[in-house]
Amino acid sequence: MADLFTVRVTVRGYEIDAQGHLNGTVYLQHAEHARWELLRAAGIEQKALLAKGVGPVNLETTIRYHREVVAGDDVDITCAFIFGEGKSFQVEQTFHRTDDNTLVAEVVSVGGLLDLKARKLVADPHEYFRAVASDPGVFGL
Repeated sequence: MADLFTVRVTVRGYEIDAQGHLNGTVYLQHAEHARWELLRAAGIEQKALLAKGVGPVNLETTIRYHREVVAGDDVDITCAFIFGEGKSFQVEQTFHRTDDNTLVAEVVSVGGLLDLKARKLVADPHEYFRAVASDPGVFGL
């Protein structure tokens, strides 16, 4: 099995909350950044999806916090798209501090590809990703 796709971020001072922790909404922003970086690494551009008349949508997201993250911490964010047989797919992500590899958070999302004209999820999202990807192996497709 290939290594998980990973993006590194450094927590900036303006991203922390009143207790000095990484703000919860920023976890979501970093997770979104990692998802788009995975798409980019697979050669998938947003304009290519739009040209096919689809766009990614987030249907549900869960964050599970394990340890503190503070300003200055470097964090590796993994990202894996899990495709099944239906219209939706799951994106599993972990956040690890790089200094000691401590698991600090997990983000699990359910997403789909929206047909922008019909305003309904497409039946086989992995096929749309495969069709526009220059390196579908990044997805495991």
